[in-house]
Amino acid sequence: MEQKMSKWGFKSEKRTVTIRDFLEILKGNLNKNDKRDVIHLGHGDPSPYPSFKTSPVAEESLLNALRSSLFNGYPPSAGLSPARESVAEHLSKDLPHKLSEGDVFLTAGANHAIEVVLSALARPGANILFPKPGYPVYEARAAFSNLEVRHFNLLPERGWEVDLDGVEALADDKTIAMVVINPGNPCGNVFTFEHMQKIAETAQRLGILLISDEVYNHIVFGSNKFLPMGLLGSVTPVLTLASMSKRWLIPGWRLGWIAASDPNGVLKKSGIIESIENYLCITADPATLIQINLSMISVFEYRYEMKYFLKGAVPEILEKSTDAFFSRTNDTLRESADACYATISEIPSLSCPHKPEGAMSTMIEINPLLLEDVKDDVDFAMKLAREESVMIMPGSILGLKNWLRLSFSVEPAILRDGLERIRAFCSRHSNTLQGYMKLESRRCASSNLMHDDC
Repeated sequence: MEQKMSKWGFKSEKRTVTIRDFLEILKGNLNKNDKRDVIHLGHGDPSPYPSFKTSPVAEESLLNALRSSLFNGYPPSAGLSPARESVAEHLSKDLPHKLSEGDVFLTAGANHAIEVVLSALARPGANILFPKPGYPVYEARAAFSNLEVRHFNLLPERGWEVDLDGVEALADDKTIAMVVINPGNPCGNVFTFEHMQKIAETAQRLGILLISDEVYNHIVFGSNKFLPMGLLGSVTPVLTLASMSKRWLIPGWRLGWIAASDPNGVLKKSGIIESIENYLCITADPATLIQINLSMISVFEYRYEMKYFLKGAVPEILEKSTDAFFSRTNDTLRESADACYATISEIPSLSCPHKPEGAMSTMIEINPLLLEDVKDDVDFAMKLAREESVMIMPGSILGLKNWLRLSFSVEPAILRDGLERIRAFCSRHSNTLQGYMKLESRRCASSNLMHDDC
């Protein structure tokens, strides 16, 4: 039997290494003799930290739904109507057109939304365009769906905008969609409306679907305001993927959605909506209890036949879920982003080309020539974990070698400690003089300068 099973080549399959995969590798490289606390700057789960505690209203709403005993059964495949309606109304507040329940499909978190959309779109010979750097789950999911992946660059010198010339060069008649992430994960950027218009016009001109990952929607603290890509749904159809994980600080609740912004009806006419609905009939659902909780904690008016909710949770939510809760999170992240940017700017071997304006992470470039015994970003992350008990994500996992993704959604004091450990690591491995000599040598070679000029 073993020989028969082996012929199918399961062990030889190439698999994209995800963030979770590499975090497990880093954990195995920690020094057990180091008595200091391990500092996690490699993942985007803020929920363990007191500064990122969810709203008490959300917790009470979940308890009320649980105690009611009304939501212990199976939900419909696309989600409970009250929850879908509340998401539609929530999203419509930022759009020029109104979404309906039929435009929203609930999922078990944003990763599940990625699975649903890519599985629904996958066709023999099709390809899809992803950003680099990006979120590795997209690549991993595309591989399972036999979708060819092509990567366009995000440009650090332009605030991590999309290289639209690169998109045009990559796309062909078999390109089915492109993905953009705004606010940016992992880069911490926030697109301007002008750039969003150019993205939408490019997708329309190429005849490809625009998938907008907005998991970090409204988590912004810089000069650019968050604007949903659905604003441009009349230019080109948009599928928005989002969740409650980040804004409400409850990633473990696993509640996400797919929303179609398509006032011209292209997605329905082409069968894409039907394909999504068909896939939802054979995949997992978010817990019924969480779905009905969404309709309560989203704070958006809706009508539901059960007097229990109309007289119980909804008035309480409308009263207590204010902007203050969301502002508190953004203010904390702003302070953390400032501290991160300032400290990294003081370390010669590291650079952060764009101060983060949104989301919960930033990208940091390594100059290996200025570091002794550090070959690349993976080596940096492994040795940092071993020597300083700090876990950080190498950019190679996200598609960008010799960069690091640093997540700053931790307690400010813990972040400061982690940044000082990174500073100490870089200082200990500093090779500044030799590194600058190597840089100058490369500059001369690339410029064909005369010996006396170098």
